[in-house]
Amino acid sequence: KLKATALSLFGSGWVWLSLGPDGRLLLQPYANQDSPLSRQHRPILGVDVWEHAYYLKYQNRRADYLDAIVKVIDWDAVCARSERIHG
Repeated sequence: KLKATALSLFGSGWVWLSLGPDGRLLLQPYANQDSPLSRQHRPILGVDVWEHAYYLKYQNRRADYLDAIVKVIDWDAVCARSERIHG
């Protein structure tokens, strides 16, 4: 789902996993420099999908970059951060 969300974002931006005000997990694309903080969401994980994040190694192959990035995310740390924030 993270990859599909990132690929749905046209142009530059971020994909954020965050907690909404109601405590639900949200996975959302944000254009340019926007962030979950502007919507009172609490960020847990951000994935940079600006070209500068992947162009030198992947050129215009955003999907290949995303395949690689999900393999190096420390999902245990993401879960622990979620638990700390959620309380």
